[in-house]
This record gives sequence, C-alpha cells and structure tokens, in this order.
Amino acid sequence: MAGSNMKAIKRRIKSVESTMQITKAMELVSSSKLRHAKERAEQTVPYFNLLYQTMSEIASEAAGFHSVYTELRETGAALLIVMAGDRGLAGGFNLNVFRMADARIRELEAKGREVILMTIGKKAAEHYAKFPNRVLAHFEGIGDSVTTYTTLNMAEKILRLFQEGHLALVEIFFTNLVSPLLQEARRMTAIPVPNMENAGGVRSLTHYEPSPEAVFDNLIPKYLSGILFCTIVDTYASEQAARRMAMENASDNAQEMIDDLSLRYNRARQAAITQELTEIVGGANAQN
Repeated sequence: MAGSNMKAIKRRIKSVESTMQITKAMELVSSSKLRHAKERAEQTVPYFNLLYQTMSEIASEAAGFHSVYTELRETGAALLIVMAGDRGLAGGFNLNVFRMADARIRELEAKGREVILMTIGKKAAEHYAKFPNRVLAHFEGIGDSVTTYTTLNMAEKILRLFQEGHLALVEIFFTNLVSPLLQEARRMTAIPVPNMENAGGVRSLTHYEPSPEAVFDNLIPKYLSGILFCTIVDTYASEQAARRMAMENASDNAQEMIDDLSLRYNRARQAAITQELTEIVGGANAQN
C-alpha cells in the first residue's frame, strides 16, 4: 500500500511541475509583452494631451462657440465600446470591465435608451454574444498591432452614425494600467466631448478659419481616434500585467503544492522503510 501511495504522489509531483513550467513560461512572455505595451502607451500620451488641450482652447476661448459634439442629445442610441482581452488566464481582468459595462447597459436601458455595442477583444465578443443588443462591429487580436489608421477608420464609422443622428452617446469601457500590480476598469465618455463648453473667458487672439466650430469638428475624428488608440493599448498592457501576476501566483501555488507533496512523499518513504525494518526484525526474532 505504501509503495502505491508513493507512486501516486510522485505522479502528482511531476504533473504539478509540468504545470509550473507552463505558468513560468507564460509569466515571462507576459512580462516581455508588458514592457513593449507600456512603451507604446507612454509614447501616445503627449500627442493626445496636446490635441485635447488645443480643442479645449478652441471651445473655451471662442465667443459663442457651439458644436454638436459637446451637447447631449435627447434622442439616439448609446454606443458602448467594451475592451477586453483575447485570452483568459488573467485573473479577474475581463470580469471587472464586464461588470461595469453590464451595469451601464442596464442603467441606460432602464432610462429607455437603446444600447448598441462595439467589442474589442475575443473575450468581449464571447461575453456579449448572449446579449440581445446589436453589435456594431467586433475587433480581436489587435491589441499588440493596433495603429492610428485602424482607430481612425473606427472613429470615422462611429462619427458617421453620430452625424446621421443614430447615436447620441459614445462611451468606452477599458482597463487602465495604474501599475504592474494594479489594473482598474474604467468608463470614459468620448461623445459628447466633456468639459469643453465656452467658459465665457477672455477671447483668444488666435483667428480660426473658416470658424472655430469648423476647426473643432475637423479635429474630432483625430481626437476620437486618439482615445481609441490609447485605451486599446492601455487595455492590452493591463491584460499582460494581469496575466503576469496571475501566472506568478499560479507558479507560487504550484511550488507550494510541490513542497507539500514532497513532504508527504518523504513521510510515506520513511514509513515504508520503517515498516520494512520492522518486518525484518520480526522475521529475525521469529527464527530465533
């Protein structure tokens, strides 16, 4: 019995060791991808901040400024862009953003607003496949290869629907990489553009042609494209950080299991040796 028990423990140790090799490899891969994604995210921030500052100056300094992109419409659907990962094994990474988006869907529908979805990431498509809401578009596998051309095409499609009066609200649900150890699900309102109403301050000496509104509206596609690009890259970096942490925890747990199983194996081995010695001594005494 002791021998069979030792064999079973040994098989379990080998199985856990094989699993730990996989989790270690995935941890290293995620760490490498995380460094690359963080660099991309940091490179896009200055461009987006400058664009946002320029639009804010136009909206706040131009007398009588008015744009359809800064006012909330009473009619029209709400487009929710939900960003998640393309793979699992990342702890609660996907679940956190889904909870926030699902709650927002229920809130808007309770107010009588139609909700349309755009999903980015395979897990987002799988999650909302069972929802009755119409899906405007789906993108997967673009987190590590997304370009501003890709997001500009997405932005132009969204703005076309907004200009035609089909949309009144565009919100983005993504995950922000606060630190390699902390990722937060967040909601951002893209349209109407927030905090850009005319504050009634001193007029700028800058003269906009043909008008401040025309310049502002012309920048909207680049603005929305920049938001989409930054949030996609941020979500991808968060996914890698979450997976790295999950795989690190899994490797630590596997090591604890191996240590525990090794202890049980040694105890079983000692018990088997003790039993054999007892049988030998008992046999010798019987012969005497």
